[in-house]
Amino acid sequence: MEPNELSGLNNTLSHFARAIIRGDEPSSQINANYQNYSVATAIGVYRNNYRGNLHDALAGAYPVIKQLVGDDFFRFLARKFIEQHPSHSANLHHFGAALTDFVTTFAPAQALVYLADVAALEWACHEAYFVADEPTLDLDRLAQIPSEQYPDLILRTHPACRIVRSRYPVTAIWQAHQPGASPDFHIELESGSCIALVLRHEDIVHVREISAADADWLQRVQEGVALGAATTLTLEHHPAFDLQAALLSFVAQSVLTDFNPGAST
Repeated sequence: MEPNELSGLNNTLSHFARAIIRGDEPSSQINANYQNYSVATAIGVYRNNYRGNLHDALAGAYPVIKQLVGDDFFRFLARKFIEQHPSHSANLHHFGAALTDFVTTFAPAQALVYLADVAALEWACHEAYFVADEPTLDLDRLAQIPSEQYPDLILRTHPACRIVRSRYPVTAIWQAHQPGASPDFHIELESGSCIALVLRHEDIVHVREISAADADWLQRVQEGVALGAATTLTLEHHPAFDLQAALLSFVAQSVLTDFNPGAST
């Protein structure tokens, strides 16, 4: 294909995409010789399919949000979101990352003060489900490290591990809306803040509530801070932090997957 032909094709496809995504007038170069329907009707079919696929992608990533607001409101929310946030990836699993920020400023949802935080938790779960897996921490290998080198260890966490902080009990909200959960529940929104730990065991995503001390320590570990420094910094803010209990818990939950001996070796 000649460069001019390629450029013309790119322009035609760009016009076609804008007609579908943004509602622009179709390019005059589009063949209008349809026997059974107009160009506008044909574009409308493509546009509805495009929006329907993105709506379904959002519904798959945010099932709890959909339950909380109902089908009609979710459809309305999704339509407004899609208008402002067209998909930029061929992989629909990437679509919807901006919904948390969108909900924060979406006027019709302002009465649901917890909704944006639930969205943040759901997106963390969505991402956790699709990341590559890693083996659990090799405790035998860890046991071979001399104890004096422990402070220099750089611990690695499972790539599915996420920490979500909220002013509301989002962990309880999320758990109450999972398949098989009891329909008889009561959640007090003013019960206080919550820190949710998202993790995945095999193909199942789990959400657990953890303490502020454990969350601060784990976040420092995720940032690459050595074990000794992460523990010291955590103890400065949380004197009751129990390193041994945290390690045992995170190993048991497959949060810790590997380690690097650090700079001293």
